[in-house]
Amino acid sequence: MDVVGEHKDRMLRGELYRDNDPELIAERRHCQELLDKFNATAAGQDEQRYTLLTELLGEIGEGSWIMPRFQCDYGHLIRLGANSFLNYDAIILDCAPVTIGDDVSIGPRAQLLTALHPMRDHELRRQRWETAAPITIGDNVWMGGGVIVCPGVTVGANTVVGAGSVVTRDLPEKVFAAGNPARVIRAL
Repeated sequence: MDVVGEHKDRMLRGELYRDNDPELIAERRHCQELLDKFNATAAGQDEQRYTLLTELLGEIGEGSWIMPRFQCDYGHLIRLGANSFLNYDAIILDCAPVTIGDDVSIGPRAQLLTALHPMRDHELRRQRWETAAPITIGDNVWMGGGVIVCPGVTVGANTVVGAGSVVTRDLPEKVFAAGNPARVIRAL
């Protein structure tokens, strides 16, 4: 039985935690070691990449793949559904769960960011306190290149998010959204 330390437990509950906690630092270091191996794979080493992703991620569905260069904090908090694709240079700050559905396509240099820092208390920021909020991406979502999804956001199934958009609030199902901040342009 694994014993979870105080700050990891606080992180997983969405409460203030210290990101410089030794247990969390060790988990990020282990994640980085796996990412170093994944990002060093050569073209055509698809089986090796998939094997590394099964070690890294909490779940990866059949037929899904991620192009290198990929970066994340912990890995095990990411759930990637079946037949989904993350293009080059994806960044997922997974201090809270990140759930990506089936048949999702995410363009190059997208960022899914769960980390939050105290806004009103600079002393807490200085002492390395933060929180995190989960991100959920529904089935059959397409996000263009450079999309940023902020903490706590849910993107509904069958939605398309235009390139370069910053998604600060939930998006409903079956819409096209774009802009900074992203807003619904039309129903699909």
